[in-house]
Amino acid sequence: MNIEKVSTFAFVLIIGLLVVSFIGCERVREVVQPTIPQTGEILIGAVYPITGPSSLAGPSVEYGIDLAVSEINTSQYNNVKIRVITVDGQSTVEGAVEAFNKLIHQDKVPVILGPGSSSQAREAFPIAHQNQVVAISPSSAASGLSAIGDFVFRTNLTTGVLIPNGVRVTQEKLGYQKVATLFDGVDLFSQTSDKELRKVLTDRGVEILTAESFRTGETDLSAQFTRIKASNPDVIFISSTVGDLSDILIQGRALGVPSDIPFIVNLTLSGDLVEAAGDAAEGTITFTSWDSTADTPGNQTFVQNYTTKYGIEPNVWAAQFYAAVHILAKGIADAQSTDPKAIAAALAEIRDFDTILGKFSFNDVGDAVYDPIVLIVKDGEFEVFK
Repeated sequence: MNIEKVSTFAFVLIIGLLVVSFIGCERVREVVQPTIPQTGEILIGAVYPITGPSSLAGPSVEYGIDLAVSEINTSQYNNVKIRVITVDGQSTVEGAVEAFNKLIHQDKVPVILGPGSSSQAREAFPIAHQNQVVAISPSSAASGLSAIGDFVFRTNLTTGVLIPNGVRVTQEKLGYQKVATLFDGVDLFSQTSDKELRKVLTDRGVEILTAESFRTGETDLSAQFTRIKASNPDVIFISSTVGDLSDILIQGRALGVPSDIPFIVNLTLSGDLVEAAGDAAEGTITFTSWDSTADTPGNQTFVQNYTTKYGIEPNVWAAQFYAAVHILAKGIADAQSTDPKAIAAALAEIRDFDTILGKFSFNDVGDAVYDPIVLIVKDGEFEVFK
């Protein structure tokens, strides 16, 4: 065989081997997806307020996340192990946006737990969606935010669920026909809550005597409460952030709102705020998403374990973030992947998953579906409103 024939044969042989190798690689790429390593972990970002007015909720959120992560990592839950990077949302929209950008572009996380408020979610969710990173907010509640994109979800109930249920339950019991509302005119959650309240109340034939607004952090509400008192309402609805709520209750009673006119708060009243408000919180009603006494799956074990480990009882924010981590772990396990697209698709399919919030599902836009709750403060403690 001459040299020319040998060279031609070798060339054809090499090309053939390369083609086979290429086809094999293509087949591998077609079937191999990023999966959760047997001994690996998935890196999750967490954005919540550590500083600023809403930082009152920070320790509870931290403990809720910590307890859930420790349970997941020690249970070998379908090989899911989680490591959390926490960034301070600073109780501001700018802080949440900065935190999302850091976690996405520097830390390269596939999933972010947060942000805390609706105002923050409105600006941070598009960043997650544009970068195809999953974001799950456990505490924002303004209607419409999950529809921003396929990568964003919320495990808290929205105002569109909480308010119609809460108004129906309380009006049937209390029989109120004329009301006043007081809301934070800067905060998105408070704005949308008041808007939803006024619509639901009007549809039920309830007269809205006055709708008073204030600004986040405003310390003197004497003018607003003077007008509210003069209108002589049957009840007063309050829509506020966590940072202002206990002071609002205290001011209202101190400025002469009688105790037989109930305050009704949408979502943001927690046990620590009841304690801070003292007697001023007595009789206050709240539309909420979690009850420490409920017999939902694992709830009493959660309350006991949380109290034992941290020396305090959990509040609604601890419960919401705890539940969100378990829901996220369910999505990761179902996806069997660390790819955000796979995780988002798996989360969207969650139906009737047992959580401390009850049987949990996501609807078609990524908002939570489970039963809302109405609570009332009696002797400084929450009870189910009946």
